[in-house]
Amino acid sequence: MEYRQFGQTDIKIPVVTFGGWAIGGWFWGGTDEELAIKAIHRAIELGMNCIDTAPVYGFGLGEEIVGKAIKGKRNEVIIATKCGLRWDKEEGEFFFDTYFNGRRYYVYKNLRKDSIIEECERSLKRLGVDYIDIYQIHWPDRTTPVDESLEALVKLQEQGKIRFFGVSNFDVNLMKEVVKYARVESDQVKYNLLERSIENDLTSFCIENKISILAYSPLEQGLLTGKITMETEFKSGDLRKRQFWFQPENRRKVLEALEKIKPIAKEKGVTLAQLVINWTFSQPGITTAIVGARNPQQVEENAGAVEFKLTEEEIKKIKEAFTWEG
Repeated sequence: MEYRQFGQTDIKIPVVTFGGWAIGGWFWGGTDEELAIKAIHRAIELGMNCIDTAPVYGFGLGEEIVGKAIKGKRNEVIIATKCGLRWDKEEGEFFFDTYFNGRRYYVYKNLRKDSIIEECERSLKRLGVDYIDIYQIHWPDRTTPVDESLEALVKLQEQGKIRFFGVSNFDVNLMKEVVKYARVESDQVKYNLLERSIENDLTSFCIENKISILAYSPLEQGLLTGKITMETEFKSGDLRKRQFWFQPENRRKVLEALEKIKPIAKEKGVTLAQLVINWTFSQPGITTAIVGARNPQQVEENAGAVEFKLTEEEIKKIKEAFTWEG
Protein backbone atom coordinates (compact mmCIF):
# COMPACT_ATOMS: atom_id res chain seq x y z
CA MET A 1 0.00 0.00 0.00
CA GLU A 2 1.12 3.56 -0.68
CA TYR A 3 0.57 6.31 1.90
CA ARG A 4 0.34 10.09 1.72
CA GLN A 5 0.41 12.83 4.32
CA PHE A 6 -3.01 13.88 5.59
CA GLY A 7 -3.12 17.69 5.41
CA GLN A 8 -0.41 19.16 7.61
CA THR A 9 -0.70 16.44 10.25
CA ASP A 10 1.51 13.54 11.29
CA ILE A 11 -1.07 11.07 9.93
CA LYS A 12 -0.29 9.14 6.75
CA ILE A 13 -3.32 7.70 5.01
CA PRO A 14 -3.45 5.04 2.28
CA VAL A 15 -4.14 6.16 -1.30
CA VAL A 16 -7.15 3.83 -1.19
CA THR A 17 -9.46 4.30 1.80
CA PHE A 18 -12.18 1.86 2.86
CA GLY A 19 -15.53 3.57 2.21
CA GLY A 20 -18.20 2.58 4.70
CA TRP A 21 -21.36 3.87 3.00
CA ALA A 22 -22.41 0.62 1.34
CA ILE A 23 -22.02 -1.53 4.46
CA GLY A 24 -24.57 0.66 6.25
CA GLY A 25 -27.14 -0.83 3.87
CA TRP A 26 -29.19 2.32 3.31
CA PHE A 27 -29.40 3.20 -0.39
CA TRP A 28 -27.68 -0.08 -1.26
CA GLY A 29 -30.54 -2.54 -0.67
CA GLY A 30 -29.49 -3.81 2.77
CA THR A 31 -26.28 -5.19 4.25
CA ASP A 32 -24.64 -8.43 5.38
CA GLU A 33 -23.00 -7.56 8.70
CA GLU A 34 -20.77 -10.63 8.89
CA LEU A 35 -19.38 -10.05 5.38
CA ALA A 36 -18.93 -6.33 6.09
CA ILE A 37 -16.82 -7.08 9.17
CA LYS A 38 -14.71 -9.56 7.17
CA ALA A 39 -14.26 -6.87 4.49
CA ILE A 40 -12.92 -4.38 7.06
CA HIS A 41 -10.58 -7.00 8.54
CA ARG A 42 -9.21 -7.76 5.06
CA ALA A 43 -8.74 -4.04 4.38
CA ILE A 44 -6.67 -3.67 7.56
CA GLU A 45 -4.56 -6.72 6.61
CA LEU A 46 -3.82 -5.16 3.21
CA GLY A 47 -2.78 -1.84 4.70
CA MET A 48 -6.01 -0.06 3.74
CA ASN A 49 -6.17 1.13 7.32
CA CYS A 50 -8.27 4.29 6.94
CA ILE A 51 -11.97 3.56 7.42
CA ASP A 52 -14.37 6.31 6.37
CA THR A 53 -17.91 6.19 7.73
CA ALA A 54 -20.74 8.50 8.89
CA PRO A 55 -23.72 8.35 11.26
CA VAL A 56 -26.19 8.63 8.38
CA TYR A 57 -24.80 5.48 6.69
CA GLY A 58 -27.53 3.11 7.79
CA PHE A 59 -28.70 5.61 10.43
CA GLY A 60 -26.16 4.48 12.99
CA LEU A 61 -25.73 0.94 11.64
CA GLY A 62 -22.67 1.74 9.52
CA GLU A 63 -20.73 3.13 12.50
CA GLU A 64 -21.83 0.22 14.70
CA ILE A 65 -20.51 -2.31 12.16
CA VAL A 66 -17.19 -0.45 11.94
CA GLY A 67 -17.08 -0.45 15.75
CA LYS A 68 -17.51 -4.24 15.87
CA ALA A 69 -14.89 -4.76 13.16
CA ILE A 70 -12.18 -2.64 14.83
CA LYS A 71 -12.65 -4.06 18.32
CA GLY A 72 -9.18 -4.98 19.56
CA LYS A 73 -7.62 -3.30 16.50
CA ARG A 74 -7.93 0.38 17.44
CA ASN A 75 -4.21 1.13 17.16
CA GLU A 76 -4.15 -0.38 13.64
CA VAL A 77 -6.74 1.95 12.10
CA ILE A 78 -7.44 5.57 11.25
CA ILE A 79 -11.11 6.27 11.84
CA ALA A 80 -12.78 9.00 9.81
CA THR A 81 -16.41 9.84 10.47
CA LYS A 82 -18.69 12.84 10.10
CA CYS A 83 -21.24 15.13 11.72
CA GLY A 84 -23.99 17.47 10.63
CA LEU A 85 -26.81 15.24 9.39
CA ARG A 86 -29.55 14.64 11.95
CA TRP A 87 -32.65 12.50 11.60
CA ASP A 88 -33.74 12.56 15.24
CA LYS A 89 -34.88 16.20 15.43
CA GLU A 90 -36.26 18.80 13.04
CA GLU A 91 -33.65 21.50 13.42
CA GLY A 92 -31.46 23.18 10.82
CA GLU A 93 -31.85 22.94 7.04
CA PHE A 94 -34.12 20.19 5.68
CA PHE A 95 -32.08 17.96 3.35
CA PHE A 96 -34.12 14.91 2.27
CA ASP A 97 -36.45 12.16 3.43
CA THR A 98 -35.96 8.46 2.79
CA TYR A 99 -37.11 4.97 3.75
CA PHE A 100 -34.82 2.42 5.37
CA ASN A 101 -35.76 -0.89 7.00
CA GLY A 102 -39.44 0.00 6.91
CA ARG A 103 -39.04 3.37 8.57
CA ARG A 104 -39.22 6.87 7.11
CA TYR A 105 -36.42 9.28 8.00
CA TYR A 106 -36.39 13.07 7.66
CA VAL A 107 -32.80 14.26 7.47
CA TYR A 108 -31.68 17.78 8.39
CA LYS A 109 -28.34 19.51 7.93
CA ASN A 110 -27.52 20.70 11.43
CA LEU A 111 -24.12 22.19 12.24
CA ARG A 112 -25.02 23.99 15.45
CA LYS A 113 -22.33 23.80 18.10
CA ASP A 114 -24.36 21.80 20.65
CA SER A 115 -25.58 19.41 17.93
CA ILE A 116 -22.04 18.62 16.74
CA ILE A 117 -20.87 17.97 20.30
CA GLU A 118 -23.85 15.66 20.90
CA GLU A 119 -23.23 13.83 17.60
CA CYS A 120 -19.57 13.28 18.43
CA GLU A 121 -20.49 11.57 21.71
CA ARG A 122 -22.90 9.27 19.87
CA SER A 123 -20.32 8.39 17.22
CA LEU A 124 -17.69 7.60 19.86
CA LYS A 125 -20.19 5.26 21.53
CA ARG A 126 -21.26 3.51 18.30
CA LEU A 127 -17.65 3.09 17.20
CA GLY A 128 -16.57 1.95 20.67
CA VAL A 129 -13.58 4.31 20.71
CA ASP A 130 -12.22 7.11 22.92
CA TYR A 131 -11.28 9.40 20.05
CA ILE A 132 -11.88 9.88 16.32
CA ASP A 133 -8.85 10.48 14.09
CA ILE A 134 -10.55 12.55 11.37
CA TYR A 135 -13.87 14.26 12.12
CA GLN A 136 -15.61 15.86 9.14
CA ILE A 137 -18.54 18.19 8.59
CA HIS A 138 -20.68 16.10 6.22
CA TRP A 139 -22.55 18.83 4.32
CA PRO A 140 -22.73 22.63 4.63
CA ASP A 141 -25.70 23.97 6.63
CA ARG A 142 -26.93 27.39 5.51
CA THR A 143 -28.79 27.93 8.79
CA THR A 144 -25.62 27.91 10.93
CA PRO A 145 -22.66 30.33 10.69
CA VAL A 146 -19.55 28.34 9.77
CA ASP A 147 -17.51 29.83 12.64
CA GLU A 148 -20.01 28.36 15.15
CA SER A 149 -19.51 24.88 13.68
CA LEU A 150 -15.73 25.23 13.69
CA GLU A 151 -15.85 26.38 17.32
CA ALA A 152 -17.42 23.02 18.20
CA LEU A 153 -14.71 21.10 16.30
CA VAL A 154 -11.90 23.07 17.97
CA LYS A 155 -13.47 22.35 21.37
CA LEU A 156 -13.70 18.60 20.62
CA GLN A 157 -10.08 18.65 19.49
CA GLU A 158 -8.98 20.39 22.69
CA GLN A 159 -10.86 17.74 24.69
CA GLY A 160 -8.99 14.98 22.84
CA LYS A 161 -12.19 13.50 21.40
CA ILE A 162 -11.02 14.16 17.85
CA ARG A 163 -7.44 14.40 16.56
CA PHE A 164 -8.01 16.45 13.41
CA PHE A 165 -10.97 17.80 11.50
CA GLY A 166 -12.03 18.48 7.94
CA VAL A 167 -15.10 19.18 5.86
CA SER A 168 -17.00 17.43 3.09
CA ASN A 169 -18.89 18.73 0.06
CA PHE A 170 -17.53 22.28 0.53
CA ASP A 171 -16.90 24.32 -2.63
CA VAL A 172 -14.01 26.74 -3.00
CA ASN A 173 -15.99 29.76 -1.71
CA LEU A 174 -16.93 27.91 1.48
CA MET A 175 -13.34 26.73 1.88
CA LYS A 176 -12.11 30.34 1.69
CA GLU A 177 -14.58 31.19 4.46
CA VAL A 178 -13.59 28.20 6.60
CA VAL A 179 -9.85 28.90 6.61
CA LYS A 180 -10.47 32.36 8.10
CA TYR A 181 -11.55 30.69 11.36
CA ALA A 182 -9.66 27.43 11.75
CA ARG A 183 -7.17 25.05 10.20
CA VAL A 184 -9.03 22.29 8.36
CA GLU A 185 -7.01 19.34 7.08
CA SER A 186 -9.28 17.98 4.37
CA ASP A 187 -12.24 18.39 2.06
CA GLN A 188 -14.02 15.19 1.09
CA VAL A 189 -15.68 15.70 -2.28
CA LYS A 190 -17.19 13.68 -5.09
CA TYR A 191 -14.61 13.20 -7.81
CA ASN A 192 -14.41 10.69 -10.62
CA LEU A 193 -14.14 10.45 -14.40
CA LEU A 194 -17.78 11.57 -14.71
CA GLU A 195 -17.62 14.36 -12.11
CA ARG A 196 -14.54 16.56 -12.41
CA SER A 197 -15.83 20.01 -11.47
CA ILE A 198 -13.35 20.36 -8.57
CA GLU A 199 -10.59 20.73 -11.18
CA ASN A 200 -11.91 24.23 -11.98
CA ASP A 201 -10.76 25.87 -8.74
CA LEU A 202 -11.05 23.72 -5.61
CA THR A 203 -8.07 21.50 -6.41
CA SER A 204 -5.63 24.38 -6.77
CA PHE A 205 -6.95 26.04 -3.58
CA CYS A 206 -6.44 22.83 -1.58
CA ILE A 207 -2.95 22.24 -3.00
CA GLU A 208 -1.97 25.82 -2.17
CA ASN A 209 -3.26 25.50 1.41
CA LYS A 210 -1.94 21.96 1.98
CA ILE A 211 -5.47 20.65 2.47
CA SER A 212 -6.03 16.99 1.54
CA ILE A 213 -8.70 16.13 -1.00
CA LEU A 214 -10.44 12.87 -0.15
CA ALA A 215 -12.20 11.73 -3.33
CA TYR A 216 -15.44 9.86 -2.75
CA SER A 217 -17.42 7.86 -5.30
CA PRO A 218 -14.42 7.27 -7.61
CA LEU A 219 -16.32 4.39 -9.24
CA GLU A 220 -19.63 6.30 -9.43
CA GLN A 221 -21.39 3.75 -7.20
CA GLY A 222 -20.08 0.81 -9.22
CA LEU A 223 -20.89 2.14 -12.69
CA LEU A 224 -17.23 2.70 -13.62
CA THR A 225 -16.28 -0.90 -12.81
CA GLY A 226 -17.81 -2.10 -16.07
CA LYS A 227 -19.70 -4.75 -14.10
CA ILE A 228 -22.98 -2.87 -14.47
CA THR A 229 -24.34 -3.45 -17.97
CA MET A 230 -27.44 -2.29 -19.86
CA GLU A 231 -29.15 -5.46 -18.57
CA THR A 232 -28.38 -4.84 -14.88
CA GLU A 233 -31.46 -4.43 -12.72
CA PHE A 234 -31.34 -3.00 -9.20
CA LYS A 235 -33.32 -4.54 -6.39
CA SER A 236 -35.84 -2.75 -4.22
CA GLY A 237 -34.21 -0.25 -1.88
CA ASP A 238 -31.28 0.32 -4.23
CA LEU A 239 -31.71 3.96 -5.25
CA ARG A 240 -29.11 3.86 -8.01
CA LYS A 241 -31.89 3.15 -10.49
CA ARG A 242 -32.96 6.80 -10.09
CA GLN A 243 -29.49 8.31 -10.46
CA PHE A 244 -28.55 10.37 -13.52
CA TRP A 245 -25.68 8.23 -14.81
CA PHE A 246 -27.68 5.02 -14.33
CA GLN A 247 -30.40 6.08 -16.77
CA PRO A 248 -30.23 3.93 -19.95
CA GLU A 249 -29.01 6.65 -22.35
CA ASN A 250 -26.31 7.84 -19.91
CA ARG A 251 -25.33 4.32 -18.92
CA ARG A 252 -24.75 3.48 -22.59
CA LYS A 253 -22.48 6.52 -22.94
CA VAL A 254 -20.41 5.42 -19.92
CA LEU A 255 -20.12 1.83 -21.17
CA GLU A 256 -18.88 3.09 -24.55
CA ALA A 257 -16.21 5.20 -22.81
CA LEU A 258 -15.15 2.20 -20.71
CA GLU A 259 -14.68 0.20 -23.93
CA LYS A 260 -12.13 2.82 -25.05
CA ILE A 261 -9.97 2.34 -21.94
CA LYS A 262 -10.21 -1.47 -21.78
CA PRO A 263 -6.98 -1.87 -23.84
CA ILE A 264 -5.04 0.04 -21.14
CA ALA A 265 -6.46 -2.22 -18.40
CA LYS A 266 -5.64 -5.29 -20.49
CA GLU A 267 -2.08 -4.15 -21.09
CA LYS A 268 -1.58 -3.57 -17.35
CA GLY A 269 -3.27 -6.85 -16.44
CA VAL A 270 -5.76 -5.07 -14.18
CA THR A 271 -9.53 -4.68 -13.92
CA LEU A 272 -11.39 -1.57 -15.09
CA ALA A 273 -12.16 -0.73 -11.45
CA GLN A 274 -8.47 -0.85 -10.54
CA LEU A 275 -7.58 1.31 -13.53
CA VAL A 276 -10.20 3.94 -12.61
CA ILE A 277 -9.22 3.99 -8.91
CA ASN A 278 -5.55 4.41 -9.85
CA TRP A 279 -6.43 7.22 -12.27
CA THR A 280 -8.32 8.97 -9.45
CA PHE A 281 -5.55 8.97 -6.84
CA SER A 282 -3.01 9.86 -9.56
CA GLN A 283 -4.68 13.25 -10.13
CA PRO A 284 -3.16 16.46 -8.71
CA GLY A 285 -4.20 17.24 -5.14
CA ILE A 286 -5.92 13.91 -4.48
CA THR A 287 -4.66 12.31 -1.25
CA THR A 288 -6.89 9.23 -1.32
CA ALA A 289 -9.72 7.59 -3.24
CA ILE A 290 -12.49 6.40 -0.92
CA VAL A 291 -13.81 3.14 -2.35
CA GLY A 292 -16.71 1.16 -0.93
CA ALA A 293 -16.61 -2.61 -0.46
CA ARG A 294 -19.13 -5.08 0.88
CA ASN A 295 -16.98 -8.22 0.98
CA PRO A 296 -13.29 -9.23 1.19
CA GLN A 297 -13.05 -9.91 -2.57
CA GLN A 298 -14.02 -6.33 -3.39
CA VAL A 299 -11.46 -5.07 -0.86
CA GLU A 300 -8.74 -7.15 -2.51
CA GLU A 301 -9.63 -5.76 -5.93
CA ASN A 302 -9.61 -2.18 -4.60
CA ALA A 303 -6.24 -2.66 -2.89
CA GLY A 304 -4.83 -4.04 -6.14
CA ALA A 305 -5.27 -0.59 -7.68
CA VAL A 306 -1.99 0.43 -6.00
CA GLU A 307 0.16 -2.25 -7.64
CA PHE A 308 0.87 -0.46 -10.93
CA LYS A 309 1.75 2.98 -12.29
CA LEU A 310 0.02 4.89 -15.06
CA THR A 311 2.07 6.97 -17.49
CA GLU A 312 1.13 10.60 -18.22
CA GLU A 313 0.02 9.47 -21.66
CA GLU A 314 -2.30 6.79 -20.20
CA ILE A 315 -3.75 9.24 -17.66
CA LYS A 316 -4.51 11.64 -20.50
CA LYS A 317 -6.09 8.91 -22.69
CA ILE A 318 -8.37 7.78 -19.87
CA LYS A 319 -9.57 11.33 -19.24
CA GLU A 320 -10.17 11.94 -22.96
CA ALA A 321 -12.38 8.84 -23.19
CA PHE A 322 -14.73 10.48 -20.68
CA THR A 323 -14.71 13.96 -22.19
CA TRP A 324 -17.84 14.63 -24.19
CA GLU A 325 -18.82 17.61 -26.29
CA GLY A 326 -21.73 19.71 -25.06
